[in-house]
Amino acid sequence: MNWIRNFVKPKLKALVNKDVPENLWDKCPSCEQMVFHRELADADYVCPQCDYHMRLGPVDRLNLLFDEGKYERISLPSVVQDPIKFKDIKRYTDRKKDAQTKTKEEDALVIGFGKIKSQKVVCAAFNFKFMGGSMGLSVGEGLVKAADYAREHKAAFVVVPASGGARMQEGILSLMQMARSTAAISKLKDAKLPYIVLLTDPTTGGVTASFAMLGDIHIAEPKAMICFAGRRVIEQTIKQKLPDDFQTAEYLLDHGMLDMVVHRKDLNAKIGNILSLLMK
Repeated sequence: MNWIRNFVKPKLKALVNKDVPENLWDKCPSCEQMVFHRELADADYVCPQCDYHMRLGPVDRLNLLFDEGKYERISLPSVVQDPIKFKDIKRYTDRKKDAQTKTKEEDALVIGFGKIKSQKVVCAAFNFKFMGGSMGLSVGEGLVKAADYAREHKAAFVVVPASGGARMQEGILSLMQMARSTAAISKLKDAKLPYIVLLTDPTTGGVTASFAMLGDIHIAEPKAMICFAGRRVIEQTIKQKLPDDFQTAEYLLDHGMLDMVVHRKDLNAKIGNILSLLMK
């Protein structure tokens, strides 16, 4: 680390209240230190000051998980773009086009097929920047296609959720994807193929209530928020103050909901070791 460039300079900028260019520095949400973007990218978006795991896009995630970042991209199935003609202050089609322009992706799921420590794997990673990683028809169909692809190629299936839950703009059709994805996972298990879930920040709502908690092995990144309902809703319902670490990966691990919490830099090796045992 260049101490002058990466530490002193951000401190000086903070003192004089100058705007920090977005393409040069990133602010850690946890310790609020400014980190040079190249250093952050080299660290896989883990803060070098406090080890906070920032959110990672699906393409970066697949590059991190697959051996040498090599994989075959699997396209999402075609679906009806606006099944219930939803409109609030904006049309759903307009919101979707905005998200597609912003993320350069078709929807909130990216699927890849490659190898992790020489084991064949289909990996489906969510994109939280695409409408909060919400699960609609396209995501549901994508999960079914990914699970079927894993069965056809006798590969393990790894899902990396980062989602706010079901997509309200698709109404009941989005909720149906909970059942459809669950059925696809059931077929995968009937074929005796491993299903691993890597829970990342945040995993909430209908995603948590369906395929995200059905893995043979559940792994999470440190401090990831994993829940169904929001903290405030629960506190108002039970009229009690919840623990500070409630709904974190570490809390769920202590209470038997997770198998392990793994640092981002160790994920490829850890998942590879697990698959080497399960694929036998």
